[in-house]
This record gives sequence, structure tokens and C-alpha cells, in this order.
Amino acid sequence: MTTEDPDDRALWSQAAGGSARAFGVLFDRHAKAVYNHCFRLTASWAEAEDHLQATFLLAWRKRAEVRLERESALPWLLTVAANVVRNDQRSLMRRLKNVRRVGEERPVPDHADQVVERLDDQRQMKELLKVVAKLPRNEREALALCVWSGVSYADAAAVLGITEGSVRARVSRAKSKLQQHRELVHTGEDR
Repeated sequence: MTTEDPDDRALWSQAAGGSARAFGVLFDRHAKAVYNHCFRLTASWAEAEDHLQATFLLAWRKRAEVRLERESALPWLLTVAANVVRNDQRSLMRRLKNVRRVGEERPVPDHADQVVERLDDQRQMKELLKVVAKLPRNEREALALCVWSGVSYADAAAVLGITEGSVRARVSRAKSKLQQHRELVHTGEDR
């Protein structure tokens, strides 16, 4: 961002007024971070792409209703992305439950031509998610925002509706519990 570029709050205001160009700038600014955040929550690049699209579609639809509390739209977008992922996972569980009730479950063929590196990222991220799933939800959210996606403690505190000290404590507790899995915490370099 140059000194002439408007900040996220100004762009959001323009987008709320109907400016697709301003919203496009916000997308260009934050899509990579949201994409990587979604991958870290799902351990799937394909799902991350779907969730990225759903996040920005929802942001576009809600642009007139939402007022940014912070200068950056990223913390809000990451929170929306986490909710999109959570809702999709709940829907998937309901569908699987219904399929099991109906009868034989047919295997879904894997048509993805993922490169070896991405497959390895997914395997490592799945291992980490198994470990992270044992953490309390508030620690998982703080870890995902601050450690994995690089959101500042202050921005995370604003989005989560808690103090900055509480965010720091949650991140610290999560890191302590994951100490034996240190090599996995930084899995999935940004793409």
C-alpha cells in the first residue's frame, strides 16, 4: 500500500456505496491471507478456494451493513472465513449422517491433480488439526488468527470482543500445549 492508496476503512465505505472497484482492491489486498487461513482450518487447498469465494461473496452482500471497527478489514474477513468453514463442516456432517441413514455409502472419487507439495501440506495440516482440535475453541481461534494468519493481538482482540491481554494469554496457552508439535505449528507456507 502506498501513501496514496486508501486504507481498508475508506475502501469499505466506497464498496458499501456500490463501488465494485474498491471492493476489488480489498479482495486483491486480502484474498491470499483469507485463502491461507481457510487452508489452515480445513487442510484442503480445494476447500480453501471454495471458502475464499464464499467469504468474499458474503462480504460483498453485507458490505452496506458492516462497519469496520479497525483500520484493516482482514480480521473481520478472517472471522467471516472461519464461520464459513464451520458452517460448511456442520452441513457436511448433516449430509453424511443423512447418507448413512439412507443406506450404502458410495466412495467419492478423488479427481484432484494436486502437486506433491500440496498433498504433503495437507497431510501435515491434518495432523496438526487433530492436535489443535483438542484445544479449547477460544485458544484455537486466537492461534489461527495471530500465529497462522499474522493478525495483531490488538486486531484479534477487537474482532473477538476481548482484551488484548486475553488474546495473548490464549495464544500462549495454545503454544504451550502444542510445544511437542512445534514443527507442525508453521505448516502450510502461504501460497
